[in-house]
Amino acid sequence: MAVRSALYHVMSAAALKAARGLKRDFGEVEQLQVSVKGPGDFVSTADLKAEKVLREELAKARPHFGFVMEESGETKGRDGRHRWIVDPLDGTTNFLHGIPHFAISIGLEEDGEIVAGLIYHPIADEIYWAEKGRGAYLNDRRLRVSARRNLEESLIGTGIPFRGHGDHPRYLTALAAVMRATSGVRRIGVASLDLAYVAAGRFDGFWEFGLKPWDMAAGIVLIREAGGTVAGLSGGNVMDNGDIIAANPAIYRPLRALLASPIAGGD
Repeated sequence: MAVRSALYHVMSAAALKAARGLKRDFGEVEQLQVSVKGPGDFVSTADLKAEKVLREELAKARPHFGFVMEESGETKGRDGRHRWIVDPLDGTTNFLHGIPHFAISIGLEEDGEIVAGLIYHPIADEIYWAEKGRGAYLNDRRLRVSARRNLEESLIGTGIPFRGHGDHPRYLTALAAVMRATSGVRRIGVASLDLAYVAAGRFDGFWEFGLKPWDMAAGIVLIREAGGTVAGLSGGNVMDNGDIIAANPAIYRPLRALLASPIAGGD
């Protein structure tokens, strides 16, 4: 049985409360008011309502902590050491098209390090959570990354750049290389859940270019606590550059080598 800390209860209570509104709105998705932030990048009233609930609940429990939130940006905290990194609705495009695959992601950073995270998939009622040094869990079940050792047997998750975003030729070069070497590639449109699936052993690895901190924060600690490896594809801090690779320890190096040419721009 997983031993749930006070921090877990803070994150899960906030996520569950925000999810109630998301599930109501998902049931009436055709009635949502939707504005366009940019090419292929939508924000709905559901995003904004969920973010407001998460901010209120997390601030109530930890009033001195700062925030980095997808819609409202960064708010400095009074303690200067901690900040919540939050995506209130990861998978907005899925949500707006009636596809029941989206998530709430909450990460906690302490002195520049991600020390806790929670990813909630409301439709499946799956809570993925982890704290540094305490392990990773799906609801009550302890998580471990997969034990597959060969790329040709591995299933790899990815995120595809959409219209107006990313380097499409670079991505297609990477995709072709991974397709040739593995048993399959999956794109489900929710980066936080892709990372959770690596932690749970559902995916053997994952890569994507150009993610934001709120897409990755919770998933990073989940994978590390589940025994996996997660790092920046292009070097440096993955939270800064957003080019991420995650995998079980056996396939991490061969997957990274496979992606090395696309990372360098195809040279």
